[in-house]
Amino acid sequence: MVPGQEPNMGQSVATDSGERAYAAMIAKARALVPQLRERAVRTEELRHLPPETERDLHEAGLFRMLQPKRIGGAELDYVALIDCAELLGQADASVAWNLANLASHHWMLGMFEQRAQDLVWGRDPDVLIASSFIFPAGRARKVEGGYRLRGSWPFSSGVGSCAWNMLASVVSSDDEADGIEYRIFLLPRADYKILDTWNVAGLRGTGSSDVEVRDAFVPDHMTVAVGDLAGGATPGSRVNPNPLYALPVFSLFPYVLSGVALGNAQACLDDYAEVARHRISTYNRAKLSDFQSTQIKIAEASAKIDAARLIMRSACIEAMENARRNRTPDMVTKTRYRRDGAFSVNLCTDAVSMLFAASGARGLFTTGVLQRQFRDAHAINSHLAFNFDAAGTNYGRVALGLPSENLTL
Repeated sequence: MVPGQEPNMGQSVATDSGERAYAAMIAKARALVPQLRERAVRTEELRHLPPETERDLHEAGLFRMLQPKRIGGAELDYVALIDCAELLGQADASVAWNLANLASHHWMLGMFEQRAQDLVWGRDPDVLIASSFIFPAGRARKVEGGYRLRGSWPFSSGVGSCAWNMLASVVSSDDEADGIEYRIFLLPRADYKILDTWNVAGLRGTGSSDVEVRDAFVPDHMTVAVGDLAGGATPGSRVNPNPLYALPVFSLFPYVLSGVALGNAQACLDDYAEVARHRISTYNRAKLSDFQSTQIKIAEASAKIDAARLIMRSACIEAMENARRNRTPDMVTKTRYRRDGAFSVNLCTDAVSMLFAASGARGLFTTGVLQRQFRDAHAINSHLAFNFDAAGTNYGRVALGLPSENLTL
């Protein structure tokens, strides 16, 4: 994105007031970029977001961008996750990752029964909710009035800042005819233990530690079946009628986080171009900007990043338009969303890798941002949602008339 350029909001929001609210949120995100970039080294050292960064995100209202208006949230269109994460990702991918993750959980809570929403937001509408959507990590059993849940879940980003956690689990049944049920469980902090496991190479500031549940009772109304999140009316639709809360959650799952990769890649490109404008070659004293290879690298990287942005935003805008028209996407469309989410992030990773290689030994210094952008790009790409082999295979299956292997869709 050209510095100072606004996202194309004409296709993002449904009303003039919505456009103004969207523009205001984008402006608040952009205003935070310089200070977040200055804090990036400290964020990595802490392995979680600094308190002042959390405070800034709260004060800007960014955590609540997708929260229902009836609770005081902004209730912006889904593409806000892409645009805000891209901006913050240009400063620090760890901050953008946690912002997008935690903001998306306000959106998801809006699909739970009203009793769950009232319990969580009634105490504190600013409360943060963590998650781990790795279904095989948990085991749940139906009991009277709810479920008994146990398990150990990895990668619960930002968990140390959160008072609640959405944990995914398989529900076991004595009756094989019942089949496999996937369900999400909403637990208070007292019901799970945080394990300090987050010592990693990339996205080091996200605090994505493991959580453990020994044996917790979760009431029915604090759970939601994955089948109820496949598109169309949800348990929360009665109080949150905005089409935002009727989107197919796991079909669009990659776009919760794909904007982080986009912002990180854009920052890498901008930094590379800035250095190339002024740097002199060590070997022949020629300006790097005069090298055809430098010019080609900038062209190729920018093409990949611009294409990724178009893919990401188009999917989110299309999904919102379908929801407004009460259209539930078919399985080909759902698997296409997953395919394109993975493909677009892979484009961003390719761009960063290419620029890192083109930077030579300069990229090796830990005092520079390039090495962090490279590490973060590959950490982002390691998320299962961005595994193109998995997403591409499933799309290919469905396109050929075979059943989807992704049971969350």
